[in-house]
Amino acid sequence: MLVAVDIGNTNIVLGFLEGDEIVGTYRITTKADHTSDEYGLMLTEFLAMSGYSANDVDDVVICSVVPKVMYSFRASIVKFLKIEPMIIGPGIKTGINVRVDDPKSLGADILAGCAGAYFTYGGPALVADFGTATTLIYVDGKGTITSGVITTGVRSSAAALWGQTAQLPEVEIARPSSILGTNTRDCMQAGLYYSTLGGIERIIAQFHEEIDEPFQVIATGGLGRMFKDDTDVIDVYDPDLIFKGMKHIHTRNA
Repeated sequence: MLVAVDIGNTNIVLGFLEGDEIVGTYRITTKADHTSDEYGLMLTEFLAMSGYSANDVDDVVICSVVPKVMYSFRASIVKFLKIEPMIIGPGIKTGINVRVDDPKSLGADILAGCAGAYFTYGGPALVADFGTATTLIYVDGKGTITSGVITTGVRSSAAALWGQTAQLPEVEIARPSSILGTNTRDCMQAGLYYSTLGGIERIIAQFHEEIDEPFQVIATGGLGRMFKDDTDVIDVYDPDLIFKGMKHIHTRNA
């Protein structure tokens, strides 16, 4: 079994893969002060919940955008699983070419997501990841990343809204039943939801306007689930896209 670990700014997401099948996924809140023992205990408990033990794990692949968490998490893998994990980064073969001004600045999560989209659904494709930040990255028909957009995620927008105003409360990030809000919570939810959705639709429309070829839009990320059924600009929503990319990258390098 392969354990794929996506270390993001908000959550650490674990995927357990048997061949091409994802047999379990789990989330941990990203905290820099967790020790390797804490991460190791959580990992082994999640394995047990899926009916596995540490001995069932053949390899581990990690994709991280949070360097300060990497030391303790990597140490937990070495200590509890007795495995030196594969880290997606410089020197790793992804099968994806990068043609942007500074290729080294491209996040490992973006590379893995684009690999998952291209090798699962083909190209050209616009890969939209609804995470802490919302990223839209274009992969052409030859598997080359050529351009992209980075904007605030809906959760980041919400935190700015209630964090910088004196009387607006913290509210659940959710799709509102109507845009006609009659209380503070409903008004905030409607504003956050529809401003994000409208912005994404406009960005995708601009990609279509400036790119002289048809492409599909592949969405992923936990918050993408809220928007996938409320717009016709998203062709595919795949919450496990990054794990599929990490599996592909691991196969190319193992």
